[in-house]
Amino acid sequence: MIQLHYYPSTASMVPHILLEEIGLPYERVLVDRAVGAHKAPAYLKLNPNGLIPVLTDGELVLYETAAIALHLCDTHPQAQLAPAVGSVERAHFYKWLVWCTNTLQATLIVYFYPERWMDEGNEEGVAQLKAHAERKVGGLLDQLDAELARHAGPWFAGAVFSALDPYVFTLCRWTRYFKSSPARERQHLGPYLQRMLARPAVQRVIANEKLAAPFV
Repeated sequence: MIQLHYYPSTASMVPHILLEEIGLPYERVLVDRAVGAHKAPAYLKLNPNGLIPVLTDGELVLYETAAIALHLCDTHPQAQLAPAVGSVERAHFYKWLVWCTNTLQATLIVYFYPERWMDEGNEEGVAQLKAHAERKVGGLLDQLDAELARHAGPWFAGAVFSALDPYVFTLCRWTRYFKSSPARERQHLGPYLQRMLARPAVQRVIANEKLAAPFV
């Protein structure tokens, strides 16, 4: 059986939603980051980077959120969570999936963990880096909003729900406490996030992870 090694409200929410959308039997394995379980030797054997999530399926051990998403799309084509291979739509799907993980998520990590890039005790540098990251995230959220405005469809890729939607939703959710403009305040992202919240799979994930409001 598939096992999803997760921690609430982290990037593991992406494959968690996908598994619920597909309707697969799977087991959730809590990696309690609060007590450092993601750095424990047993977990590091699964992911030497000490990051969450990890998906295991028999002999397969897979980490990196985007890779897990693509694997679930490819192994469960009946769920139609990605456009056809070789199509223009698939090319744009790849583009946005990589953008989510390599551009928006990477910048959000700088915002949440600025001390990783600063010398210990450099509080001024940490504050400055965090402020710069928040401003950059704001511009990236504007890109998401503009894409939704461009095609005017209900889901991020247009008319059809795809694996992009759990990723966009999860990353937008991380901005809910921003002092500036969180994702939900944008003209097109706001209603989009509400549509995501209304999906039964998302509601189940919120319940499974015992998340509290505000959800976005």
